Amino acid sequence: QVQLVESGGGLVQPGGSLRLSCTASGLLFSSNSMGWFRQAPGTEREFVAAISWNGGRQYYADSVKGRFAISRDNAKNTVYLQMNSLKPEDTAVYSCASRPPTSPGSFGSSDEYRYWGQGTQVTVSS
Repeated sequence: QVQLVESGGGLVQPGGSLRLSCTASGLLFSSNSMGWFRQAPGTEREFVAAISWNGGRQYYADSVKGRFAISRDNAKNTVYLQMNSLKPEDTAVYSCASRPPTSPGSFGSSDEYRYWGQGTQVTVSS
């Protein structure tokens, strides 16, 4: 059974930082690209960042470029999202997802991801 478990969310002041983690089990982690998506109340799920299977390529939404950094540790089956200079508009539930190596589509499309975690809440507020 595949499980993706996120951690690291919480309440942070504007300008602050958080690091999210997502640990996978039940799948060949090192063969899968991984992505982070977020969803705020009343909005559609949106792409945040993605990383290729070996960490060699990273992709970011324009809204987080230069502030967020995605990385992975295949030995620990874990993907990270370092979030700096956080803004109130970053408030959302953040979920990680795995993308099979055979997926032909865009890294930014949620349709290309097979397994999803439950999500972790990030709230940016003073």
